[in-house]
Amino acid sequence: MIKYRLPRAAAVRAATALALTLTFTLTACSASGPGASEPGSEGSDSGAASALTHVHGLGLGLHQDTLYVATHEGIHSPGPGGAPVLVGERRDDFMGFTVARDGTFLASGHPAPGGGGPSNLGLVASADAGRSWAEKSLGGEVDFHALDTAPDGSVYGYDSTGGRLRVTRDQAAWEDRAALRALDIAVSPTAPDTVLATTESGVARSTDGGRTFSPGAGQVLSYVSWGAADALYGVSPDGVLFRSGDGGTSWTRAGTVPGGGPQALTAVDARLLLVATGDGVYESRDAGRSFVRRMEVTGGKDGH
Repeated sequence: MIKYRLPRAAAVRAATALALTLTFTLTACSASGPGASEPGSEGSDSGAASALTHVHGLGLGLHQDTLYVATHEGIHSPGPGGAPVLVGERRDDFMGFTVARDGTFLASGHPAPGGGGPSNLGLVASADAGRSWAEKSLGGEVDFHALDTAPDGSVYGYDSTGGRLRVTRDQAAWEDRAALRALDIAVSPTAPDTVLATTESGVARSTDGGRTFSPGAGQVLSYVSWGAADALYGVSPDGVLFRSGDGGTSWTRAGTVPGGGPQALTAVDARLLLVATGDGVYESRDAGRSFVRRMEVTGGKDGH
């Protein structure tokens, strides 16, 4: 691998692209599309397949045997040939999504059209891999566009409705932290008070639990995910994958993700990566050197 630094002109173009993405992320997604019924995959109770347009989050089940994709049209897993198959029955627009260490799914977003209830889901949780969901807190108040968990069990959420980071220890009571304009967040897997946020000017860092952030600087990235203490990954707006071994102080180019502009990124560990782009959800088991497409995606330009 080689050290990679964006030329100034390229950095300006990348920052502009991210700024457009950030503008879009503050606008809630609208109606979800229809899908035709077919038998479900493992973990699915209702298996309606559809052409996915926007991916918002990625994760593996507790035993890392099933891929789950949070989308504009509900949670999906790959079926035959990589076609998306709906998990459960809800077609909510799951904007923020993460899988906690105990396998619990945490999500936020908006209910499906006609589903009733408030326009913002707040924080919802699923203990059965997306088959059913329960409201935990902030229903009707908040749409988290990014969620991550800390090693002490705390949940960090970027509240797109208020442009603020929020933190909860019990998934019920939330503390307001710094106001900032961000697209994605990542919490250190070993230091619960260290959190990064992607901004138009680069990656912003907090070492006090998100109460304050340094100005965004350095590498301009759309999404970041911390697979291990020495394996922080980020993907740029043009699909270049980077890795940092020092918590984001410096970045090394690791490769290029297939399929165009990124929509979501999850580093499961130091080598296992999941990334969604314009034409599919891809998996890498060699730290980004090569990718295999796991699920089809059509029509989406970005994850938010």
